[in-house]
Amino acid sequence: MAFETVAARPRLNDEDHFVFVKQSINLHAAPGIRLTKLILSCVIAFKRVMVMVQGLNSRPVLGVAVKLEDLERIAGLREFVLKRQRDLEIQDFIAVDALRQDWRPIAERSHKILDGHTGRIGIHGPFLGFALDTPDPDVRAIVKARLNAGLDACAAISRARGGAHMVVHSPFLTRHWYNRDTRPAGVDEVTEHVHLSLGDAVKRAETEGITIVIENIEDKDPLDRVVLARSFASPAVAVSLDTGHAHYAHGVTRAPPVDVFVRTAGDALAHVHVQDADGFADRHWAIGEGTICWPAVFRALGELPEMPRLMLELADARGLMPSAAWLNELGLAI
Repeated sequence: MAFETVAARPRLNDEDHFVFVKQSINLHAAPGIRLTKLILSCVIAFKRVMVMVQGLNSRPVLGVAVKLEDLERIAGLREFVLKRQRDLEIQDFIAVDALRQDWRPIAERSHKILDGHTGRIGIHGPFLGFALDTPDPDVRAIVKARLNAGLDACAAISRARGGAHMVVHSPFLTRHWYNRDTRPAGVDEVTEHVHLSLGDAVKRAETEGITIVIENIEDKDPLDRVVLARSFASPAVAVSLDTGHAHYAHGVTRAPPVDVFVRTAGDALAHVHVQDADGFADRHWAIGEGTICWPAVFRALGELPEMPRLMLELADARGLMPSAAWLNELGLAI
């Protein structure tokens, strides 16, 4: 069901309500009639207030993808997260050295900074320097080691309470789509190699209650990741959508618009990186600074059987709270 925005509903301020009640009561009518009209006006006013409250409750709560230092240095950001127990994605494990070395100090630091957070949490997994579909067995061994370390960190960050997520990057490149006629077996090879790299991690994720979500990067066909995720036949693998990446693909490679990426993923979509862009590059701008059609995106999200985790992921974390306010003003999210 599509979201009905609160902005589209009638708003009732104190002055309007006073006029409404005054006009509803005929001061020259009999006392019984005046009382009946007063009760009726109060009922109508209450129903209007309930409509606005229900609209607020129907909007999804935005999460944030941040580094721990962002929560420490940006005034009010930690409180912003804790107030609604927003979903969190810790991005300190992206750096190459983070999972090559002892990652436990990062996890311990997160426990201190996030004391009091009881919401869902996850991490952005490793991706720098490798691809999930590498055909080289030696490189694949490194990929598997990084993924395993990522799951270690994810379990530690979430205190093994389950429901965590780990983001990995899609292996599909622009050239895969354009070369399908000249190399029809290319997508099948990608899928085979990803299973060799990711298979063990998926089995472990199943036992630890972690969902590995595959994020679009250069993907031109939004269906490729859906097919790949479903090929594992596992609840531990799902699809992630980065709105800015999809908008870039739409502008540069003529991929479908962002809302089509949402609808194509359907119930496989478990996670969204929410960022704005201009369709030319991967901007990670604050929401409202780019050209993404957000009403269309949230309308598509509202048609899904279950709302995915919506993680604001910006180049400048100082834009997180203003972005949430911008979407709230449109009546799309809070």
